[in-house]
Amino acid sequence: MQRRDFLHRSLKAALGGVAATSMLGNLRLVEAATQDSPIRGDGSYRALVCVFLYGGNDSVNTVVPRDGIARSTYQASRGTLVLPTSALLPLTPAAGGAAPSDGCAYGLQSAISANDPVGTTPLRDLFNSGRMAIVNNVGTLIRPTSKPQYQSPGHPLPPQLFSHDDQAVYWQTSRPDDSLGWGGRIADLLYSSNANTQLPMTMTVGGENVLQRGAIVSQYALNPDPQGAVPIQSLENSWNAGRRAAFTALMRTATQSHALERGYARAMNRAMDHYDMVAAALSGGAPLATAFPASRLGAQLKMVARLIAARQALGMQRQIFFVSAGGYDTHDTQLVDHPLLLADLAKSLAAFYAATQELNVSESVTTFTASDFGRTLSSNGDGSDHGWGGHHFVLGGAVRGGGFYGRMPDMTDGGPDDAGWGQIIPSTSVDQYAATLARWFGVSASSLQDIVPNVGNFPTSDLGFLA
Repeated sequence: MQRRDFLHRSLKAALGGVAATSMLGNLRLVEAATQDSPIRGDGSYRALVCVFLYGGNDSVNTVVPRDGIARSTYQASRGTLVLPTSALLPLTPAAGGAAPSDGCAYGLQSAISANDPVGTTPLRDLFNSGRMAIVNNVGTLIRPTSKPQYQSPGHPLPPQLFSHDDQAVYWQTSRPDDSLGWGGRIADLLYSSNANTQLPMTMTVGGENVLQRGAIVSQYALNPDPQGAVPIQSLENSWNAGRRAAFTALMRTATQSHALERGYARAMNRAMDHYDMVAAALSGGAPLATAFPASRLGAQLKMVARLIAARQALGMQRQIFFVSAGGYDTHDTQLVDHPLLLADLAKSLAAFYAATQELNVSESVTTFTASDFGRTLSSNGDGSDHGWGGHHFVLGGAVRGGGFYGRMPDMTDGGPDDAGWGQIIPSTSVDQYAATLARWFGVSASSLQDIVPNVGNFPTSDLGFLA
């Protein structure tokens, strides 16, 4: 069978579970995937690394105003969650870096305690040295939305605002009628850019996710353990001979009578093939000298760094990785829990960036944060509730760092950016954020609406934070 025919048949199978309204975009994706890859530039290696903060990070207490009217409105709106300026590490725009749009000075929550004198200092240093950018007030949108529009019946809004599951999925898909993520659509579009098209471009160390789900490319899940995946060891025991024989028979091609059996066999055989490739490539690599935090997030990012180190052995020119951290649903004890989360995030991201420098790929790897949503300006007593827009970090050697991108929100309780209950209306859409990353990764301008369909509703598809 020709590869073009295979891809078309794969797409038709995938469309069985996808709404009819998304078919045209997916057909255009598979058409592009059967042609030469539309990668811009010299075709050298590039990777995107999504760090998803499950639960909804409170970005109002992550990037915090230090002076001016922004400080005044922050203090008036935050109630019991106000951080003193002594708890902030100054964020100083690097040479050429854009200052905050409101003209005020901002700081990063220091997250420093007697037991942790480092806190978020590594993240502050990445920003001040020009290796990290802050993208302001990003959130799920279908089109630009003001407060009067939000309050007007009929204005298009993302489905089920302020719901964890719905907003995490919408962040990762950018459309409510599709089961494919924008990372998966990118991988489908650039399918043939890797010499090894058997191993997926999308790899997750942070669990199954919608972001990487494609019509052609299936995400490959690993764990942070040294081998990256767990072999099926129990079947090798002599007392398990009967089960091993049954399993082997089930895995044998063209012997399954039921569609579910065939699907299971395909998935298991594919996973075992991938395991053999990945385990061999990882075992042949030199150990990383960079030290990572002994945390779940640190372990995930260390595995991503090892996979990047093995890129040539794996035949990869383009890769999209997914890692995750939980605990950001800070309804309670936020002033205790949030600093610990941010300190781990800062140290893990800084270690990962150092590893890309060690591997001489810092210019080729862009790491970005995402989250269900931001959180409310107002306090519920000792925490914050589900919000909407929030600030995000992008770091890497190709990032135009040391600057703020997008408009800072007005943090006045009940003000022009408050949808109600302190939920800030985003001024930058996920589509714009994703499109900027996709362009750097190699997606042509003409294909961006296939990746993030609503990006044409916004004034620009390139926020400018990547060179």
